[in-house]
Amino acid sequence: MIRTVHVSDIGRVRSVNEDSVWSGTTGEGYTLGIIADGMGGHLAGDTASRLALETVREQLTALPAGLSQEDLGSAMNEAILTANAVVHGKAASDEKYHNMGTTVVSVLLANGAGYIGHIGDSRAYIVREGQAVQLTEDHTLVNELYKNGQISAQELNTHPRRNVLIRALGTDADIIVDLIPVTLAPGETILLCSDGLSNHVSKENLGKVAGIREITLEERAERLLQLALLSGGSDNISVAMLEHHEEAAVPETKEWK
Repeated sequence: MIRTVHVSDIGRVRSVNEDSVWSGTTGEGYTLGIIADGMGGHLAGDTASRLALETVREQLTALPAGLSQEDLGSAMNEAILTANAVVHGKAASDEKYHNMGTTVVSVLLANGAGYIGHIGDSRAYIVREGQAVQLTEDHTLVNELYKNGQISAQELNTHPRRNVLIRALGTDADIIVDLIPVTLAPGETILLCSDGLSNHVSKENLGKVAGIREITLEERAERLLQLALLSGGSDNISVAMLEHHEEAAVPETKEWK
């Protein structure tokens, strides 16, 4: 069984929460988590993230039962491409939404196996035994500079253009979606987050808090959110967690004959 939880907070600086987040189970038994972090200012960013989330969720909750892992990857890709067309079309048709866009990170699972779809700098991690491993790659200018050897790892979090995206949903008519196969074993957790969390909480602390099995998934998500707020809360903060729990064994019942 996969349990889910999601939380979001406006943070301590922004006047509008431009993040959208959802997690849960579809009617056909798939498990889905989505985070979209909008950009474009008041109304535009909020609209972009909401439209993206609603479109991806609508597409993926309508899937038939029994799809293979590869089929789930294809469905994820198609859902995000459809969301891009919706957001880009809205921006083109209304001046107040001009140039709006959003990040998207989403995971779709069937019995623990599925795909992550991703564009932008919202992230997906897998948490195993208190260790967080980043599964997605940030589509940012500073990450490209780092990969090309032009800046150091230390400069990734301090570079003046660290918030510049080189790929996002809705800003262009054509996009490329990163697709990442994932298998979630019992006891493991997938953590999705906007950069309002990952910019303020280290990967080490993400793993430690998300991996505390002695408290509920809801309490862990709330603790992560509070850590980001305590570190300044300079951006909207969103978290979605999907955790694989082993089914409890049904005790045998003795019968008298």
